[in-house]
Amino acid sequence: MSATGRDDLDEEAELNDVCVAGEPWSERAPTGDLGPAGEAGRPTPDARPLVAASWRRSVRARVSPDGAARVELDEDELAAYRDEHPLSAAMPVVRELMGAYATDGEHLLAVCDAAGRMLWVEGHPGTLRKARGMNFVAGARWSETAAGTNAPGTALAVDRPVQVVSAEHFRHSVRAWTCAAAPVHDPRTGRVLGAVDITGGERLAHPHSLGFVQAVARAAESQLALLGPDPDPDRLRLSALGRDEAVLSAGGRRLRLSRRHSEILVVLAHRPEGVGGDELLTLLYEDESVTPVTLRAELSRLRALLGPDALRSRPYRLSGAVDADFATVDRRLASGAVAAAAGDYAGPLLPASTAPGVVRLRERLADRLRAALVDRGDPGLLADWAYSSWGEDDVVVWRALCAAVPAPRLSPVRARLDALERELSAGATDLQRTRPHTRA
Repeated sequence: MSATGRDDLDEEAELNDVCVAGEPWSERAPTGDLGPAGEAGRPTPDARPLVAASWRRSVRARVSPDGAARVELDEDELAAYRDEHPLSAAMPVVRELMGAYATDGEHLLAVCDAAGRMLWVEGHPGTLRKARGMNFVAGARWSETAAGTNAPGTALAVDRPVQVVSAEHFRHSVRAWTCAAAPVHDPRTGRVLGAVDITGGERLAHPHSLGFVQAVARAAESQLALLGPDPDPDRLRLSALGRDEAVLSAGGRRLRLSRRHSEILVVLAHRPEGVGGDELLTLLYEDESVTPVTLRAELSRLRALLGPDALRSRPYRLSGAVDADFATVDRRLASGAVAAAAGDYAGPLLPASTAPGVVRLRERLADRLRAALVDRGDPGLLADWAYSSWGEDDVVVWRALCAAVPAPRLSPVRARLDALERELSAGATDLQRTRPHTRA
């Protein structure tokens, strides 16, 4: 196993160590002005494991400890985005539960989307003025990859409630603050919609703050379930981005599919009109020796899993419509909603699949999104792709990011791009050396 893989396993073990039984607050949590602020982006040895893991991710994402959050949405874009965002329906209950508490306690309530963009930041007027100094404002991105360790960004990164106290923050400008945040999920699909956060001074450095935001997040989810009943509860929903085994949800059930069944459903969701047996065989199997009997056996097992009426034949097709996450990204790109598409893109489509039909879909979607990001030239969106597991070697995006970032943040981006360019050059040289020579 690579060193990187071992580090990831160690981080996961540490996260599990402090985030069990729904109680992320550890006995080792600081209760005063204690924190992990070390030199050169390194936490001190007494840092909580949850925080140390977040700092390591922040360093890998090349977040500058001296930087500031970037405002990505102007007033018009923010207003339009708020109106269409699912969390807008939960804001009345969030304000009811947190509004007076935030104002009276000189705190702020904040709600962000799944990409860490602040949609609402409200509360005590004086605290709002102070928060503007670090760009903790609506429209700014506070994801962990953009702003380092902070409660809403880290809560989204680990998908659980998180509290960050003063010097536990990665950036110097945030270390006078304490915050607690909890993710909010779609009550029907389980997808992360964003996070609710309480931010203020040292009075929030208490475990009760974490329990408070967790309760608000659950109330928001309950409100969404009440206000937004599923008009079609039996409609199939397929999640296949960023995972090797797709998850199918319908009627309150969630089912993790085998890899082959995942591939079949992805192909059929993409082709609702249906696919003939011979074509489906070529879309699913690299090996040309695989017979139709093998395919029919897989389809029979899938039909038994989904129900006898869910899968039809001649041609093979699904009996009802499917909401597939990769199709949602495709639709957003077609409408020009690049930021929303990037936010919904959880990673490559079934990344481990070698099924020819899936590979083509995966590459097509990634190419379209990459091209849209490069064309938009937004440093935040480009950085999210470049610092992701699937984009860390994407020289096209790194070139675009190098051209887009301001001078104070250029050095680490340029260093990474230079390293990628050297690797490409070395690879081309090796290929040239191994190519057989022929006479004219």
